[in-house]
Amino acid sequence: MRDAAVTPEGDRIRWVELPGREPARVYVHGLGATSPAYFTEVAVHPLLAGRRSLLIDLLGHGISDRPAGFGYTLESHADALATALTSAGVTGAELIAHSMGGSVAVVLAARHPHLVSRLVLIDANLDPLPRLPGSPGSSGIAAYSEQEFLRDGWEEVRDRAGSHWWSTMRLAGREALHRSAVHLTRGTVPTMRELLLDLKIPRAYLLPEGDGPLPGADALAEAGVSVVAIPDCGHNIMLDNPEAFVRACAAALAAREQEG
Repeated sequence: MRDAAVTPEGDRIRWVELPGREPARVYVHGLGATSPAYFTEVAVHPLLAGRRSLLIDLLGHGISDRPAGFGYTLESHADALATALTSAGVTGAELIAHSMGGSVAVVLAARHPHLVSRLVLIDANLDPLPRLPGSPGSSGIAAYSEQEFLRDGWEEVRDRAGSHWWSTMRLAGREALHRSAVHLTRGTVPTMRELLLDLKIPRAYLLPEGDGPLPGADALAEAGVSVVAIPDCGHNIMLDNPEAFVRACAAALAAREQEG
């Protein structure tokens, strides 16, 4: 396990690192998740293995620190991640990022372009979302006020999340979980989608085939984003269908290398 201080108070981001050749690959998890649990199987697959790989936990999640005073905006997540990657000597990394982690990765690429050479986004949030009481995911979490969530809302979220998601969600700080959800639903200005469209690096977007066409897919394709539907999976593509995920991810990265 490696770590780096990322705030003036000394709060630390931690990651599991697999040795290999440069440029590094950085795996970034979604809301209430942790990268080692979600990405280890695919990171060591023969089609993806061999690169220096950082399975990194965002501040407030997993094995990283959970400061109650941190803002947990997408921008502050991205800046903290940038500090950790800089401390690790990473530049020009390939980011493979899921859900909220994909949103953070887009912001990271926009704010710290020297750190990111390629993006593979996995069913990432690109647009603001409504806050919907009782719904799963960030929309339901963000529907609580922070006081409500800390008092007893987290227990309701736990019961809705189910044992699989809760197994990693329980590791997140409660302030971190709520504020991250609020800022994910709020999005960024410009939006994550607009930032993604404007990036000049190679980009791919993987989504579950069963979700139907990705809204705005034509505009993404026109901007050079490769949109790839993966069969037989839900939101957690890398867990639900790891073989198809690895093939699609490896193909996207290989195509990008040839183009570059």
